[in-house]
Amino acid sequence: MNTFMTTFLPNVSEIWDEVLLSTWETLYMTLIAGLIAGGLGVILGVILLVTQDGGILENKHLYSILDKLVNIFRSLPFIILMALIVPFTRFVVGTSIGTTASIVPLVVATVPFYARQIQNALVEVDPGVIEAAQSMGASPWEIIFRVYLKEGLPGIIRVSSVTIINLIGLTAMAGAIGGGGLGNLAITRGYNRFQNDVTLVATIIILIIVFISQAIGNALVKKVSH
Repeated sequence: MNTFMTTFLPNVSEIWDEVLLSTWETLYMTLIAGLIAGGLGVILGVILLVTQDGGILENKHLYSILDKLVNIFRSLPFIILMALIVPFTRFVVGTSIGTTASIVPLVVATVPFYARQIQNALVEVDPGVIEAAQSMGASPWEIIFRVYLKEGLPGIIRVSSVTIINLIGLTAMAGAIGGGGLGNLAITRGYNRFQNDVTLVATIIILIIVFISQAIGNALVKKVSH
């Protein structure tokens, strides 16, 4: 193995500890940002669902405001978003540079994307089940937790998997402008120093993380669908 690394991946072999650290930083950003954005995204997605036209808590004004905000933040390129919310990032974590600081814009970028995905997934819940729950006197909270979230679980898992993969891509982009992780490694070491083997290995590791995330998502969908 050492001979292979030295022969075909000479630059990688010299900074293997840095490769492992960058991999951990990418996983750290993905996990923490995913958990925070996941919770906020579900809440926002459910609010969008129940306040839209025909929703169980229809509120056109609130829906209109939230819908526009989601569309605006989803439309902003991530690099511009990172620069735009630098003051907010500094306020939250005390700095705008580094792995932990990158979590703030990652969450801000992921929440509206995930919320829209959640809304679309829960819209697919059979309206007949909703009407049956309402006819039995179920409260809006009971309908949300016992019908929408329960019946829509396969769809929620499916869109969560898509969101995680999107988030992994954003962590690489965050790394390109000082956020740490594999994206930072690929740019600072691979691109700037013309160390193509470093870029290749960073790319392969990102792809492996994506494939594993996709496989876990597919397995969970199959499990809850049966």
